[in-house]
Amino acid sequence: MARLFVLGFLLLPLVEIALFIKVGQTIGLLPTLGLVIGAALVGALLLRQQGLAILGQLQSSLNSGKMPARTLAEAMMIGTAAVFLVLPGFFSDVVALLLLLQPVRGWIFGALSARIVVASTGGPAQGPIQTPRVGRPDTIDLDGDDYRPS
Repeated sequence: MARLFVLGFLLLPLVEIALFIKVGQTIGLLPTLGLVIGAALVGALLLRQQGLAILGQLQSSLNSGKMPARTLAEAMMIGTAAVFLVLPGFFSDVVALLLLLQPVRGWIFGALSARIVVASTGGPAQGPIQTPRVGRPDTIDLDGDDYRPS
């Protein structure tokens, strides 16, 4: 996974430069710069709108006591889109604008959540919390009478 990340990190500037050259040859310098600046402005507006909506959803999920897994995932995708918007280039702008679209985020969340398994007891924990350290010879187990809070 780390190799794939490093490879992508190295290839991204090459792809961006190649796209700049191709688009610049096709439509000219000023329209190319206009597209990059326009995409950044549209992306910033979408980012603001989507970011505020996600914050509202996150707050309502937390207030109702629900686990906001989808909202947190969408917030991370919007943050990733913000990073891609800061990077100059067509490829990163397209990826960022795609991440700002709700259906794309839903598809990504569905694909990722199918691979994640979450274990739940269905309610509050009953009894003491069992950890791998309990019962080992190097563990000191104290009762309530053996210590006092400071």
